Amino acid sequence: MTSTSSNVTKYSLIAAFGGLVFGLDLLNISGAMRFISALFGLDDAQQGRIIGSTFYGVMVILFFAGTLCESFGRKKVLLGIALAYTISTLLSAFAVSYEMLLVGRFIGGAAFASIMVSAMYIGEVAPADQRGKFVSVNQLMIAIGIFLTSVINYFLLQYLADISFLSNENVWRYMLGSELIANIVWVTLLLNIPESPRWLLKKGRDEEARKAIEKIIPADEIETFISDVKESFHHETKSDTLTQLKNLFHKRMFLILAIAIVYAVVQGGTGMNAIMSFAPMVFEQVGMSTADSFMQTVILAVVNLTAVIIAVFTVEKLGRRKLTLGGLVLVVIAHTSVWYGFKDTTYILDAPALANIQEQLKNEPVDLNKLQTLIGKTYESDIELKSALNETFTKQELPLASGAVINETIQGIKPIAVLFGILTFIAAFNLSIGPIMWVIFSEIFPNNVRSIGLAFAALIQTIASWSVSELFPWSLNNYGAANVFLMYAFIGLGGLIIMFIILPETKGKSIEALEKDLVRS
Repeated sequence: MTSTSSNVTKYSLIAAFGGLVFGLDLLNISGAMRFISALFGLDDAQQGRIIGSTFYGVMVILFFAGTLCESFGRKKVLLGIALAYTISTLLSAFAVSYEMLLVGRFIGGAAFASIMVSAMYIGEVAPADQRGKFVSVNQLMIAIGIFLTSVINYFLLQYLADISFLSNENVWRYMLGSELIANIVWVTLLLNIPESPRWLLKKGRDEEARKAIEKIIPADEIETFISDVKESFHHETKSDTLTQLKNLFHKRMFLILAIAIVYAVVQGGTGMNAIMSFAPMVFEQVGMSTADSFMQTVILAVVNLTAVIIAVFTVEKLGRRKLTLGGLVLVVIAHTSVWYGFKDTTYILDAPALANIQEQLKNEPVDLNKLQTLIGKTYESDIELKSALNETFTKQELPLASGAVINETIQGIKPIAVLFGILTFIAAFNLSIGPIMWVIFSEIFPNNVRSIGLAFAALIQTIASWSVSELFPWSLNNYGAANVFLMYAFIGLGGLIIMFIILPETKGKSIEALEKDLVRS
């Protein structure tokens, strides 16, 4: 490996390290939610808001991210995001109220924005024939973060009773607080990367740009690189936010905007963040105990990581279009399988089931005598059962009791279909639309609108993810698991049809060459 290739690898990994922080947080809050809900007595809407508050945060910052990247550069914005997330971690881990936790999670939305900024940075330092692989590292880092957290959370739960300083009331603080280590490492690493040479050239800082370019481009290609980048700016001297917005929404950019919007909605709307953020809750719907649901989350994380690794090494061979379309076919199949597995379930509480529930929850602060009034009743759907449980238990008791009750009362479920569907979806997402979306975004926006264009696309994706994640607990309780996953299947099918029509292949082309292909004359 040449020194320039080695540098590109190093800088890409450092820029993408925010993805690891994102992955840690995504599954940490998943594991912590049960304990937080019991401690603060949260209802479905409040649980959804804990997850959704990070999306509020990222939506706010994305309104300014493009301008900040344009004004201060990619490196400084990444540093600012890393520092903001450190503050978020401290507020979240030491929260003494639901409201304080919301504030911490809101600030944590900054880390989500790092995915967009790092994709922008990597897209500008990586060579065209390797850009897909390096931008996909973002998703690899997320997968590593998810895997690490799933293992840590599982062992914390397994040995909760054996560790003297841990309890149901404080274990979630250790889950969320562990992210501080990764935050400090990320800040330290970011101090050692150069600024984006394309941004430096745009600002007329040619000498600084040349020094950065020498680290990532072979010497015999430097002059051609500088010439191509400068030509792509079309001699524009203005690069303020308003000018970029005018250029972005010009009719010449119609195809690029269509690709970005459809991809963002499909990637966010097919349910990945909701499933990962509420993973134990999802597995409880299958009828698993709390311990089993956390074990399944570990398996889910392994599948997640394996799929991303495959994607990193195939994106330049198979191309963006094939991976996207193939992945969406699997997404539709996966969600349809989950719908099929859930659609005929019923729930019956009898005396043996109650005895098993009492055994599972013997150490939990839950008054199970309240279930006596439900014995002998049959519930035709998870909606009916959850409605009865909401009326039976307090908000503090419900998160601790619901998993065990579902586990012992569920009838008619097809668990193989459900587990096959969930794991297939996780694999399909991370083989295709998860990492490939950021690759596409890093490639299709011309230099003169990159800052605003990437921020706009990320904002659309965030809104789609937020709407699905925040409504997930409420949707499960009001529409049932079967209908929720059927909705995800239809979103995936719509995306598959539209992307088949409009998505071009972009592999192996420079940002400047793609501009000539995609921007109308």
